[in-house]
Amino acid sequence: MPQTHHARRKKTTMTHGFATRAIHEGQEFDPTTGAIIPPIYQTSTFVQDGIGGLRNGYEYGRGGNPTRTSLETLLASLEGGVRALSFASGLAAEDALLRAALRPGDHIVLGNDAYGGTHRLIDRIHSEWGIRNTTVDLADLDAVRTALGTDGTRMLWIETPSNPLMKISDIAALVELGHAVGAVVVVDNTFASPALQQPLSFGADVVVHSTTKYLGGHSDVIGGALVFADEELAAKAQFLQFAAGAVSSPMDAWLTVRGIKTLQVRVRRHSANAQAIAEALVGHAGVETVYYPGLPDHPGHDLAARQMSGFGGMLSVALAGGAQAARRFAESTHVFQLAESLGGVESLIGYPSEMTHASVKGTPLEVADNIVRLSVGIEDVDDLLEDVEQALGR
Repeated sequence: MPQTHHARRKKTTMTHGFATRAIHEGQEFDPTTGAIIPPIYQTSTFVQDGIGGLRNGYEYGRGGNPTRTSLETLLASLEGGVRALSFASGLAAEDALLRAALRPGDHIVLGNDAYGGTHRLIDRIHSEWGIRNTTVDLADLDAVRTALGTDGTRMLWIETPSNPLMKISDIAALVELGHAVGAVVVVDNTFASPALQQPLSFGADVVVHSTTKYLGGHSDVIGGALVFADEELAAKAQFLQFAAGAVSSPMDAWLTVRGIKTLQVRVRRHSANAQAIAEALVGHAGVETVYYPGLPDHPGHDLAARQMSGFGGMLSVALAGGAQAARRFAESTHVFQLAESLGGVESLIGYPSEMTHASVKGTPLEVADNIVRLSVGIEDVDDLLEDVEQALGR
């Protein structure tokens, strides 16, 4: 079994504000030198004080590392969880959670607009282990209730905002439905980040992150995380983290912590820029629909305003000219760069049908071929607006 590591003495508490905790939680200065930034513990193993005499519980790098502990301490604080676990990628985190919480024959209810990689993991990998799944519109609570009634339902998986259509799900209402049948309620909080939304406060059991995105924030690190409301499930997932070994490296953990320190200020700028672009695109002759919860006519606007402290930096658009127009638009921007991923300081543009969601073609999660997704960065908004306008003009 993995060792339980003693948390560092905390400077901060949950009574401190979010930005204060993001900068200080788990980040005490080095007691030997006084270095304000804790060192990267780039080590594979730890010297023992006699056989079994572990220093602060550290034995071997797969089982634990102080740099990884600092990130996990920080994530648990920001999401309000009892424990967080850091993994090599978001999908590695999801895989560990699925194996910790489910057994062959169990059933998952999943939103019908979700990250393609999540659906692929559940539908193509875990299905061979006997895990069944049903996709449903999470805004239709009656449909969710019916799907949850399927024999063996053990998990309800929520993405809000969703990828790529920016659907907003009522976390509290879905938690009530999921818990009524004994299901573990999981919320993928990657798009919002804890700077805008803390699902555990609405009763969710587990929060999932691709820390690659807004938490890391600089497109220089791959990672994933789980944050738990319950110690028992956390312990099961921690055992899998240790036994299967898909852990984040010390450098990756350190880079993620570095990114989190500026999370709140970055997300505010992401949100302001995205709002400006969404408003500019509404009514444009080349645009059929703008998917952004900050727009008053977005079907999830009121719910997002109650559930989130901002509307985020992600938006999608449906082009009036169909697939050809969408592809041309995605390939014509200059400041927005054509690439997978999201949440970095630089603006990215993607064509989900052939990129992030190519694996869900032919399923209920298939993305229309006139959809383009924008990850709005923190550049000068006038430059972003000009770039989008010139690309649409082509």
